[in-house]
Amino acid sequence: MALRLATWNINSVRLRLDNVRRFIAEQQPDVLCLQETKAHDDVFPREAFAGLGYRHQLVHGMKGYNGVAVLSRREFRESATQSWCQREDCRHGVVTVAGSVELHNLYVPAGGDIPDPEANPKFAHKLQFLDEIADWFGRSRHATQSMILVGDLNIAPLETDVWSHKQLLDVVSHTPVEVEKLGKLQQAADFVDAVRSFIPPEERLYSWWSYRARDWNLSDRGRRLDHVWVTPPLRGRLRAATVHREMRGWEKASDHVPVVVELED
Repeated sequence: MALRLATWNINSVRLRLDNVRRFIAEQQPDVLCLQETKAHDDVFPREAFAGLGYRHQLVHGMKGYNGVAVLSRREFRESATQSWCQREDCRHGVVTVAGSVELHNLYVPAGGDIPDPEANPKFAHKLQFLDEIADWFGRSRHATQSMILVGDLNIAPLETDVWSHKQLLDVVSHTPVEVEKLGKLQQAADFVDAVRSFIPPEERLYSWWSYRARDWNLSDRGRRLDHVWVTPPLRGRLRAATVHREMRGWEKASDHVPVVVELED
């Protein structure tokens, strides 16, 4: 039996609930991790997800911004949330699922437009966030634990994760300092990039396309911002990974598409 896990920056769960229903009908994930839900807990569509079989829910949201949710057909053993940079901005949810697998659903700050922490407080916040969470994983977790980290990490680390490495070197999401700090987070628990275990690093791969493009598919100026990582004990259980590019063309689409990873249970 396999565990199908999906991560998706939904960019407003209530606005795109019909798309979520369609995705679930087509892909049948056991666990669905959402970011940027943009809904306070009291208006999150819990009943709609329960009706689809996702009765086990961790909802951690705020009005109009951010927010993460873990929705599962498998029972949670534990659930919790974490806060970073002395802010309660709903960016990190944690559950224990599929026996003893600790699942982290993460929404890293976007960082604004200027890649200078002195001139741009949003970029400074992003760098601090990455430092704090990398330090936390290094101190409180270990690579021998069965862990999965998913989410919109808002960084495209590889040259093939962006449409033009040279042109985006000074654009937030692909700057060397962000890539370095994301690497430290990955190294903190020896996380393995699950998607790149199946899709070679030499192959261009994106999960986000800007709304600003007149024809996102034709211009194809994408970035791979959405990730699934696993610790070494789970590496041998990886069975498949898919980035659902076609969903960017759906009506009322998010600017991100889901990433689905399948693991042997």
